[in-house]
Amino acid sequence: MTYDFDLYVIGAGSGGVRAARFSAGFGAKVAVAESRYLGGTCVNVGCVPKKLLVYGAHFCDEFEHSKGFGWTPGDTKFEWATLIANKDREINRLNGIYRDLLANSGVTLHEGHAKIVDPHTVEINGERHTARNILITTGGWPQTPEIPGHEHAISSNQAFFLKELPKRVLVVGGGYIAVEFAGIFHGLGAETTLLYRGDLFLRGFDGTVRKHLQEELSKRGINLQFNANIERIDKQADGSLKATLKDGLQLEADCVFYATGRRPMLDNLGLENTGVKLDKKGFVEVDELYQTAEPSILALGDVIGRVQLTPVALAEGMAVARRLFKPEQYRPVDYKMIPTAVFSQPDIGTVGLTEEEAREAGYEVVIFESRFRPMKLSLTECQERTLMKLVVDAKTDKVLGCHMVGPEAGEIVQGLAIALKSGATKRDFDDTIAVHPTSAEEFVTMRTPVAG
Repeated sequence: MTYDFDLYVIGAGSGGVRAARFSAGFGAKVAVAESRYLGGTCVNVGCVPKKLLVYGAHFCDEFEHSKGFGWTPGDTKFEWATLIANKDREINRLNGIYRDLLANSGVTLHEGHAKIVDPHTVEINGERHTARNILITTGGWPQTPEIPGHEHAISSNQAFFLKELPKRVLVVGGGYIAVEFAGIFHGLGAETTLLYRGDLFLRGFDGTVRKHLQEELSKRGINLQFNANIERIDKQADGSLKATLKDGLQLEADCVFYATGRRPMLDNLGLENTGVKLDKKGFVEVDELYQTAEPSILALGDVIGRVQLTPVALAEGMAVARRLFKPEQYRPVDYKMIPTAVFSQPDIGTVGLTEEEAREAGYEVVIFESRFRPMKLSLTECQERTLMKLVVDAKTDKVLGCHMVGPEAGEIVQGLAIALKSGATKRDFDDTIAVHPTSAEEFVTMRTPVAG
């Protein structure tokens, strides 16, 4: 049978665009459908605008720290509207870059909502297109619990477009999005409370890292409420919000921000017209080749619920393009030793196993830790401390995990991820000459284990 396209991609996020571009580069005839914005969550309502807001939130500290170095900062004034307008301009620029990338690769762009009619047919804007393969890369969408008054709350999608900075913000959630936005709102001047239903936020991260960040956020003045959950939200006569917790405690805020998880975005996609199956959490089920139960349909990225990170979706997109149209270059995605960062304040950077994961896996571990006040803060009143930690296999000396809480943690851990990916030992770290004076040098100067 002759098809209109060799590959039809539904969703122009990072993974979808990568798969489309390289498939076209390998000689395939490719189309991409997008109903919202080019670049997906990361570019529009995720990593990129969030990092820009994080940068903005750091300036309050920078102005204060400058006094210790002889500067006398003048009157400073923050304008939320200016930050958002400048952010929007940058996102529009990136949207244009994504459009050019697709066009220059020879990919056909269809703007509108695509629906799968059958295993080889997609309908969009009243037209039908056939494809040998259909790739689902529709990403995720924020989930807000449907408690009474939930319509008064916002998610990360709305946070990037608020008309003004709320004076009092209640952030609900314990994942990295909640922690990052709590830091953003607080750094920009809002009175901020972070509320989480569990004992401690960032479940799945190293325990030492979680506790250290809790201490640092408390020092900064963020109100942390654990083992707490909202029962209802009521709008007051003055426009403010009152959140009633399940234990009866009431908290007042001008904004209630929910960061309590994301669901796969499969609305009106037409999966019922195919043999595609979903797992118990609602994500698209795929095998190791990103193949669904329907042979002609594949899926990758956040919609399959594996590792929901932009660089992982990019790697998956490349793997699909190579397997389908350049099989001699195919290599599977390695999900081990994936580095990641949390742009909290201070930052978290991590790669490899946590101490808890290593012990659970049966390793006999040796732990190295260092806590110190960064040199940049030595002339200031700030008492923030940096944490660095190595998890080492006692039998082989191999470094199993590397974790940091402190300025530029993500930048530092990226380089260390290469070392761990290559199987570096603690002796390799010890034999590496330090770059002095830096915080990063602490990773190669830790000599005395703190636990085993």
